[in-house]
Amino acid sequence: MTRRYSAADWRDILYNTIRRASGGVTAAATFLTDRREKSIHPEDLRRRLRGADGESLSTEMLELLSEWLVDQHDPDALRWLQAFNGRFGMAAAHLPPPPDGGWPCEAAAIREKLLQITAQNGTLATIGMNATADGLIDGRECDELEAQCMQAIELLWRLRRNARRAAGRSEDFT
Repeated sequence: MTRRYSAADWRDILYNTIRRASGGVTAAATFLTDRREKSIHPEDLRRRLRGADGESLSTEMLELLSEWLVDQHDPDALRWLQAFNGRFGMAAAHLPPPPDGGWPCEAAAIREKLLQITAQNGTLATIGMNATADGLIDGRECDELEAQCMQAIELLWRLRRNARRAAGRSEDFT
């Protein structure tokens, strides 16, 4: 019987991302074995990834597998984490790294981002008004709204990081 994988379930997303990665589950198992100094057979990892027979992944394994996917520059490396967060009504967004050493003037970077946010809010309002003009939102309109929302969210997180850095606080939001 063929198993159908969900595009919304975090386990299925992680499993499919690892299967598509260079070397697949076998390479992932080798990476885990090397990093943990504890052997894991590819079929055991496959069962854990699928949650078969009550098997599960430890947080350490999830972290290492995510690191492995990120190191491979897989664009879906952390999609599983977004789906996992969504399951609990939370959201995760990608935050690109700041320039090496931060900005020469954090206050100037903050002002620039505030202007960008204002412009993006206008764009979002235009997209939203056009999308809702007929009282319906189709798939393309939803995608456009969602993409603009994610751009705004990323910019807000970057602004927060600039403010923390300007105040001499940690960039990791702790």
